[in-house]
Amino acid sequence: MKHSTWALLLPLTILAASASAEVVKVDVVSRTDAGSGYEQLSGRLHFAVNPKNPRNAVIADIDKAPRNAQGLVEFVSDFVLQRPVSGGNGAALLDVVNRGGTTALRLNRSARPGDTADDGLLRKMGITVMAVGWEFDVPVRNGAIRIDVPVATDNGKPITGMVRATFTPNNREASFTVGDLAAYPPVDANGSDSVLTVRDRMSDRSGEAVPRGKWTLAGNVVTMAGGFEPGRNYEIAYRAANPPVSGLGLAAVRDAASWLKNAPGALAPVKYVYALGVSQSGRFLRDYLYEGFNTDEQQRQVFDGMMVHIAGASQLDLNRRWATPTGLGQYDATLFPFADRAQKDEASGATDGLLDNDRARANLPKIFYTNTGVEYWGGGRSAALVHTTADGTMDLNLPANVRVYFFAGNQHGPGAFPPAAGAGQQKGNPTDYWWSMRALFVAMDKWAREGTAPPPSRIPRLADNTLVKAADLAFPAIPGVQTPKTLTAGLRAGNPFVPGSAGEGTPLPLLVPQVDADGNERSGIKLPEVAVPLATYTGWNFRSAATGGTGQLVPLLGSYIPLARTKSEREARRDPRPSIEERYASRQQYLDAINKSAAALVKEGYLLAADVPNVVKRATDHWEFATHDAQN
Repeated sequence: MKHSTWALLLPLTILAASASAEVVKVDVVSRTDAGSGYEQLSGRLHFAVNPKNPRNAVIADIDKAPRNAQGLVEFVSDFVLQRPVSGGNGAALLDVVNRGGTTALRLNRSARPGDTADDGLLRKMGITVMAVGWEFDVPVRNGAIRIDVPVATDNGKPITGMVRATFTPNNREASFTVGDLAAYPPVDANGSDSVLTVRDRMSDRSGEAVPRGKWTLAGNVVTMAGGFEPGRNYEIAYRAANPPVSGLGLAAVRDAASWLKNAPGALAPVKYVYALGVSQSGRFLRDYLYEGFNTDEQQRQVFDGMMVHIAGASQLDLNRRWATPTGLGQYDATLFPFADRAQKDEASGATDGLLDNDRARANLPKIFYTNTGVEYWGGGRSAALVHTTADGTMDLNLPANVRVYFFAGNQHGPGAFPPAAGAGQQKGNPTDYWWSMRALFVAMDKWAREGTAPPPSRIPRLADNTLVKAADLAFPAIPGVQTPKTLTAGLRAGNPFVPGSAGEGTPLPLLVPQVDADGNERSGIKLPEVAVPLATYTGWNFRSAATGGTGQLVPLLGSYIPLARTKSEREARRDPRPSIEERYASRQQYLDAINKSAAALVKEGYLLAADVPNVVKRATDHWEFATHDAQN
């Protein structure tokens, strides 16, 4: 779609209509036609918050931030807003950006407006979509949605301290750029307190120090004499200065959403506001809830609904001094409390809940937690702890405002189709959960605006043995496929809001979805391609021999392990899984089963009727791929 730029009213500056508004000024710098009766505006939101307000006092170092003449702390965020030119359904979706990029437009089957794949679901619903910057460490680049925050000082004097980040090289190159620390130049690259350690597994408690004479530091680039060892896990620590008050990103999201909902002069005033956070930004939303940001400075509820996607039981490294919010946080982001309701933690003696604490208890939104096998298996995300006790021994009853969904047979983000080889020992998992995400978003909108109950939670449970310890996984012995049964979840991170750091360093239980004889997960929402399989689809994939560390998982990656086409092929491979030929008498029988599975999901509310033809088309293409000579 060709966009026409409207020069009228550019640039446009809007002052907040209310003296109490935390959004104090809006600069609109571009305005374009987004098609289908929508326009897109982008610019900058200016905020000013009271550091003494109890809702802001939780922000680390806000007491050390500079203040304006009114005693307020100022900061500025980029924003992008798509709004109906007229009408709309009175609801907005705030897209909590991931490393400066938008995610919500995937609900349109698109990454950007105007794509040929864009079916305009959000526009058809009349939803306003707004993205606002909250990450200070996103590199400045064209299109990046960022936040600019002040730095903390000690009565005007610079603050210094240690920053650290982990990295795993895939080759023996001598230099590695540690992107997580790009915002923190070293005070002294040759400082005596700079340390580089190495360990075999990221989940190990500690590593061994690399002799100082073997490596050098220049900015955030570490250079190793003789090159790094691929597949080993390094951690660099050095002294930096001028820590940004990064927790203001939480206030930016809160106040941008509250502005849409409450300010008469907002660019797109609405009655309801929802949030979508994906992966890193899903972990942001868990922090946001736990720290009480769904109540604004005026004690009003901010979000009415929230979709916390592929975050597992983890949180984010944002609201602390020397934070690295854009970091992967692979094994250091899961901390007690894991679940919503307060519970006694035997490891620490603390009692706490993600939603059930004095900061968060008021003004709770309706919440969907959605995860794949990756969040149960890999990266220390420990998704099962969202719906089990902290020790992993009992299922929990979920709060009335919460639903939890497990997308069976999926990886963190859908892989390419046809399945492609990558960093793992197996091809990446191409199953696409966004079809179900679309249906769930429609359900969230109806739940918030009309009170219509959404589909029930779909999760693995200890009570029916669909959730088990990793060691008890019944995964079949498939030739050439490494078993995940020996994996561990790593250790708890510390929680500064709980005395004693809430059992920091305690091993996390690794509870995973049980599988059937094919190795496919038995519980959860099963899209037709998973329910009527042509392959085994997992939420884990081990590192390949080419990149080293073959006993470790590739972060965020699942596996596609194809079935043999024929019985003779299966027998030649010694594959225990029945072949495609043995399962389906014909292509039509396979597609009939696909259509039956899709119809059941539509009836249950996990798939939109309008999306069935696309789901069947993908299954048809999959059959052609899986039964063709080239697939193996």
